Amino acid sequence: MAAPPGSPQPLRRDAELNRQRLIAAAQEVFRERGLSATLDDVARHAGVGVATAYRRFANKDELIDALFNDMIDRAVDVVAEAAANPDAWQGLTSSLEKVCELQAFDRGLREVMLGTDRKPQRQAQVAQRLKPPVDLLVARAKEQGALRPDAEPWDLPMIQLMVAAVNDQSGHPELWRRYLWLILDGLRTQPGTARLPAVPLDPEMLHP
Repeated sequence: MAAPPGSPQPLRRDAELNRQRLIAAAQEVFRERGLSATLDDVARHAGVGVATAYRRFANKDELIDALFNDMIDRAVDVVAEAAANPDAWQGLTSSLEKVCELQAFDRGLREVMLGTDRKPQRQAQVAQRLKPPVDLLVARAKEQGALRPDAEPWDLPMIQLMVAAVNDQSGHPELWRRYLWLILDGLRTQPGTARLPAVPLDPEMLHP
C-alpha cells in the first residue's frame, strides 16, 4: 500500500540501522566528550562512513535532536514503569534514581538539556511528555500517605539539577546517591525512616 501523499517515506532497513547505529554512537561519544565532539567523530565511532552519517543527519544539531528524542522516550518508559507500581512511593523514588543515574554518568545528556541554545524548547518538550505521568505519580504518592502533602511535581526536576551539581562538583561518581536519598527522605511524610546509602569517600577528592 502506498504512503499517503506528503507523508515522510520510511527509511530502508539498512538506512534505519545506520541511523540507529549513529544515535547509539552519539550517546557514547557525547557521554565521554560532551557536545564538543563532531558528527565525524560519531561516524567513526559508529563504524560508518562520514558520507553515510551526513545522509542520515544534515548536521550535528539534527543528530542531537534525534538523541534528545531518544532520551525523552527512555525517560517516558521509566516513568510509565514507575506509574504501574502499586507502591507509588517506591515507583517515584526508583524512577528518580534511574533518571539521576543516567544523568550522573552522561555528560552529553546534561549538556543537551542545559548547555545548548535550545534549552527552553527542550524543557518544553520534556514537560509536554513527562508532566502528565509525573503529576499522576506524585498525586498517587500523596494519596497513599507516603509523600508530604506540600511537595510539588516540579520539585523532581529541581532535585535532578541538584544531584547533577553534586556529581559535577565533587568528582566522586557515587556521592550523588547519598544526597539524592537525603533529599528524598525529606519528602517523606515520616522522614528519618530510611537509611542513607553509605558512600566510601576520601575528603581530598572533593574540591570547591
